[in-house]
Amino acid sequence: MTTSFNRWWLMPIGILMMSAVISAGIVLLQPSFLGGASAEVAQANASANATVEAGGEPRDCSGASANDYACYQERYQVLVKGSGVEAAFTELKSEYDENEFIKAQCHQITHVIGRAANDMYGDIPSTYNKGDNFCWSGYYHGAMEAAVAKIGPEKILDTADTICDPLAEGDQKYSFYHYNCVHGLGHGFMGIQNNELFESLEVCDKMTDDWERESCYSGAFMENIMAKDNPSHPSKELRADEPLYPCTDVEEKYKPQCYLMQTSYALETQSYDFASVFELCGTVESEFRPTCYQSLGRDASGSTVSDVEETNANCMLGEDYEARSNCVIGAVKDFISYYSRDTEAKELCESFDADLREVCLDTAEEYYVVFEEPRSSV
Repeated sequence: MTTSFNRWWLMPIGILMMSAVISAGIVLLQPSFLGGASAEVAQANASANATVEAGGEPRDCSGASANDYACYQERYQVLVKGSGVEAAFTELKSEYDENEFIKAQCHQITHVIGRAANDMYGDIPSTYNKGDNFCWSGYYHGAMEAAVAKIGPEKILDTADTICDPLAEGDQKYSFYHYNCVHGLGHGFMGIQNNELFESLEVCDKMTDDWERESCYSGAFMENIMAKDNPSHPSKELRADEPLYPCTDVEEKYKPQCYLMQTSYALETQSYDFASVFELCGTVESEFRPTCYQSLGRDASGSTVSDVEETNANCMLGEDYEARSNCVIGAVKDFISYYSRDTEAKELCESFDADLREVCLDTAEEYYVVFEEPRSSV
């Protein structure tokens, strides 16, 4: 169980750091999934369905709408309903390198595609079979948000422990798709709990499997950071004057997943000064300090759009071997997550001196196993 879990624990939120850099100077409208989630999803899907039934075309999001998130949200909903999930991803991938706004909002747009797909297919296994890992697996997170919204806060406590069962059968147990299901639940629980982090973590606790609970925690903590710029429902558990909060205050069982996410926010509070956040991680309890450094390694990659030279330079700001080696571990995992291959990851590894190069290559070899395994039907 532990080996399987460690494969996935750094998959999320490299996108947050990348978006923060790419979107500088762009006024972003973050999606509002929180508050009345079920009604919002239903309304959005109804509008997309009506457009398709009327023979309408997806909205044109160029010109004055080039930086309008709501336009892209509607466009991709209509693309999914009218042309299918594959067509939506084909367009997204073709626009990714040409459109800075699309690149910055890519993870959230894949959430949109996942929510629309869940409305079309109705159940999690069918929706997941149409999925794509592009942009940090946001499709699967969005699908779970929609699934949780349909269940609603009144029934979610009774069903939390079984929602992902169809994705945990046979050799799928603790697989990438199983992980994305329970990680996505953490996002969904935050949605229906109106961004109440501690209440969402308690819902995650309803799961009887240790690995599922940990994966769910990661989704809740990720959403806590993602929602910080949501103008309608900003995060409630972030403190600029305490960059590592809430990790400093949560129960010990929550700390690993919290510290694994929190450096993305801490960097923002420190004007993206990696040396300062290395110092912050150095104050963390010894058993969680490596996790904090590995989280910073993910951000070293994410903030540079996985550039070898810049990622190397960021990790070398660590004051000692513990800091630098764990940063390297986090960075190389993010390289693989970003590119869905190990070519660039190996280039990163070769940029380090011998001691760190060995750690990097060993980590890359172990972590890349997930991307070499053939996808089995869920």
